[in-house]
Formats: sequence, structure tokens, C-alpha cells
Amino acid sequence: MRKNIETLYFKDGSLFLLNQLNLPNKVEYIKCDSVKKVRDGIRDMIVRGAPAIGVTAAYGMAIAAESAKNMESSAFISYLKECSNMLFLSRPTAVNLSWALERMEKIYMNNDLEPQELSRLLLKEAKMIYEEDIRLNKKIGDNGATLIKDGMTVLTHCNAGALATAGWGTALGVIRSAQEQGKKIRVFVDETRPYLQGARITAFEMMNIEMESYLICDNMAGHFMAKKEIDCVIVGADRIASNGDTANKIGTYSLAVLAKYHNIPFYIAAPISTIDFNIQDGSFIPIEERNSKEITEIRGIKIAPEGMEVKNPAFDVTPYSLISAIITEKGVLRPPFVEKILNIKNNNG
Repeated sequence: MRKNIETLYFKDGSLFLLNQLNLPNKVEYIKCDSVKKVRDGIRDMIVRGAPAIGVTAAYGMAIAAESAKNMESSAFISYLKECSNMLFLSRPTAVNLSWALERMEKIYMNNDLEPQELSRLLLKEAKMIYEEDIRLNKKIGDNGATLIKDGMTVLTHCNAGALATAGWGTALGVIRSAQEQGKKIRVFVDETRPYLQGARITAFEMMNIEMESYLICDNMAGHFMAKKEIDCVIVGADRIASNGDTANKIGTYSLAVLAKYHNIPFYIAAPISTIDFNIQDGSFIPIEERNSKEITEIRGIKIAPEGMEVKNPAFDVTPYSLISAIITEKGVLRPPFVEKILNIKNNNG
């Protein structure tokens, strides 16, 4: 980004999270000096985006370990397990959360060391996850940029940019890499109801990198596709099943159906860590149901009648049959996905 705005950073034993609830009006960081504050930051969407949630959870475990490093070993391990479970329950759909927690668990369960040394190793691992995320996102961007031609118009949904990751971004990382290659790209940004991540955050990022972009309401996408003003759709992912079915922000499935009808490529951009090799298809992906006020209110102002019943799923699942390609740090995966995802699983051990 043109302005140096970090999603999160670790300093003096505390994790600082960019408060994305206040974007674009205010840039401020929330200090998290306890694992419970980290949990709240994830749960309350101060930080959001699957890769960023994973990195945040890893730092949360490092903070937990530091606070308990003077405990006796068995009590220390028990405490870390409790903290890991608490973080795991904060947001159930993004698989990067459990992936990061499992990486941290291997440190304190597989090393017969004193708590002080385990605490040091856990912080080292969290920093490694943070640095890996930025590096892998740039690879995703470079791989995906091969699909973007000069002069294309790209539609994106929700926010899968630098602020959804440790840096650079996944779906927006592809767009940024194409821009760096000198390609002139135009971006349509879905507002992304009900939390308006597109309007508040993606639009904010687009202006920071000086990308030609236009904010549209979610229900305008079909109109612009029919007018042939959209050349492809690129979105991120919160969990990808072994067959390629993909969970992403609610409204993604609708875009995929529209894209299929209009013969427009529909791309997913995500790191390998977003693939859940343990589930066969999207029917096994848990879908988070969020607070009804996210729909009935906007920044505290009521927009629906008092007492109106609400359903507010945060994600939907796009079937693999609607996905043209999955862009990863390992390359661009084309259908059929099952064999390619299995090969990745085997090669990753």
C-alpha cells in the first residue's frame, strides 16, 4: 500500500491490531496484551480475513505462553490447551485459525522443554507464520497475475487484500502484482453487506495503491456482467474443501452463479493453508452465524423494524463446478481439483 498501514504488529510483548471496525474514517491500533484480548479481537472482527486471523491466533498463543512461563510444566501445557481452544472457538469458518493453532501446538507438545524455553520458541514460530504469510501472498499475487491481461476489469467481493493478511493480500494481491507488472487494471468493488468490508476496507486499499476502482452495491454485479463490463471475478477464501468447494464471505456463491451464466472466469486466491484436507466437500464446512444487529443496524442506526427476525450467515459455499481456478503459492490449480489438491497434500507431508 502507498501508505504504510499494517494489519498487525508485535512489539514489547503485545500484539497491536488495526481496528478495522473504524475504517476508513479512523486508523487506530488496539493493544492486545492478553490471550483474551486477542480472542476478542478475532471474535469482534477488529481483525478479519482468514490469513490475518491465523497470524493473530499464533501471536495470541505466544502471549499466553509468556504470561504462564513461570508455571510448572504440566500446568503450563494445560493452560496453553485451554487458550488454544478459546481462540479456536472465536470464529469457526476460517481454517487458517485452526491451522495456525495446530502449528503452535506442535511446538509445546512435541518438545520436552521448560516453559521459559517453550515460550521463546512459540514467539519465534508466530513471527515465522507472520513472515511466511507475506512471502506466500506475494507468490499468490505473481501466479495470479498471469491470468490478468492489460486493460481487464476485475470484480472482487469482501476484502482479501493486505488488511486481510499479514501483508500484500490474496485476491487483491493478484491485482497488485498485475499493477506492478505495468498492466492497467480497473476494479469493481462490491460493498459486501452486511459488514461493508468492500466499501470500508477494499475501497480504502484501492485508493491507497492508486488503482482505478469503482464501488458498487452487491446487487449491481449482474447488471455490469450483462453489459460486459466485467472480465473476471477474483475473491479470497476462508476454507477450501478437498474437492475445491470454497467457503468465502456471504454473497460469493451468488457472484459465482452470475459469472457462470455470463461466461466470466471466477477465480479463488488463497494460500495452501486455507485448504482443509480433512473434509471431502463444502457440506462439512461450519458456517458462522453472526449477531442480528449487523443486519438491522448500521453503526448503531436502526434500519429495520424492531423485533424483526434475522438470519445472518457470515459465509456461503461456492461449489467447485463454478470455480475456474484456485490461485495458490504453489501455482494455479485448474479443474478437476481433487487430484491436484491431493497431490499438494501428499507433497506437504
